[in-house]
Amino acid sequence: MGATLQQTCQEAEKTCFSVCACTQQRRHRSSMKSAFVLLTALVALTAYYVYLPLPSTVSDPWKLMLLDATFRATQQMCNLVHCLRLSHHLRVLNYVIGTFDKLEPSSSEHIKITDALFDGVEVRMFEPSPKRDETLKRSVVYIHGGGWALASARTSFYNNLCRIMAESLNAVIVSVEYRLVPEVHFPEQFHDTLRATKYFLQSDILAKYSVDPGRIAISGDSAGGNLAAAVCQQLSLDDSVTNKLKLQALIYPVLQALDFNTPSYQQNTDMPVLPRFIMVKFWIDYFNGNYDFAPSMLINNHTSLDISQAVSFRGRLNWTSLLPSTFKKNYKPVIQPTGKAEIIQEIPALLDIRAAPLLAEKEIFQLQPKTYILTCENDVLRDDGIMYAKRLESAGVEVTLDHFDDCFHGCMIFTIWPTNFSSGHRTRDSYIKWLAENL
Repeated sequence: MGATLQQTCQEAEKTCFSVCACTQQRRHRSSMKSAFVLLTALVALTAYYVYLPLPSTVSDPWKLMLLDATFRATQQMCNLVHCLRLSHHLRVLNYVIGTFDKLEPSSSEHIKITDALFDGVEVRMFEPSPKRDETLKRSVVYIHGGGWALASARTSFYNNLCRIMAESLNAVIVSVEYRLVPEVHFPEQFHDTLRATKYFLQSDILAKYSVDPGRIAISGDSAGGNLAAAVCQQLSLDDSVTNKLKLQALIYPVLQALDFNTPSYQQNTDMPVLPRFIMVKFWIDYFNGNYDFAPSMLINNHTSLDISQAVSFRGRLNWTSLLPSTFKKNYKPVIQPTGKAEIIQEIPALLDIRAAPLLAEKEIFQLQPKTYILTCENDVLRDDGIMYAKRLESAGVEVTLDHFDDCFHGCMIFTIWPTNFSSGHRTRDSYIKWLAENL
């Protein structure tokens, strides 16, 4: 009787364990299924966020999508901080950049890197080691991009670019650390760059850095290209500057804010890195304007036919005559018969050639030095550069237009991990090659 009872208890215990094990297995399978569903949903959402339809000719498309997704996510986080009135979104972005990417000057056996002040403006100097029997070096004043609001001469991107330029060209590179939006607005970025360049062009300063006064170029990318072109124009008019610039080299420069519907703006409206709406916002930030103007500016309401202030400038950037047919394609001009006169009234700097060098008169173009302009097909600013090249050519200036069909805005600085693009290496090498042959 006792044995039978013990056996019954053991069988009941086995049954209980079996039931518990089955229950645990079902729970495990259920949790695994839930985890799988959640993971699938996260992957799908990530893919949806990252994926963008890109032209088939764009090089490294998935890298570009990931880069753009990173930019958008960071911008959205900073915009949230801005909306909560905790800080200006551009200030937050620059804090993030400064925290993770700013480098202290670090010299090597071949390049001496130091920070200096040129007439109150911070610069980073890149000086190659002296070579035997060498007397004077050539030099490039370089101005970084970033929409007049972002980046720094001290970030790894520009530190790396200027170091490679110094090594490849055996040249002294002056990288200008101009002040940024929102701390300052136009024309302070222009003034900082002009002051630093004029200071460097003084004979005693050139002698200090062993620079040949006849072999100096000014260069910049994007908003830096804008500042380089504007400073080059200003210096060409300044008789007090005795040492003149030999060359200017502009990398996908932004040169006008009158027409946001050129063929390249229409073609690349939502292109990664620099979509049209972001470029308009950069302009508004540069001028400390009102974001409410952005929708009107996107459709050229700020330069409509009834706005008399814009009339004299319209012919200077008439893309129907300045662009080759291969770039005009089938796009049509967007010209509004009536618009918002208050935009030009509140932001007159839209018509200031120090902000928009493409609007300068022919007499100023005739004074410009030999020029290199690099443009990318997949870039809203493509036509700014091409129109500038055409106006320079028409004024008798020797111009090299270096166009890349598969490249995108900003690509030239993306040559180091984790943003290492083949297009970055090709554009950088082509740019440096032209400088080596012409400076």
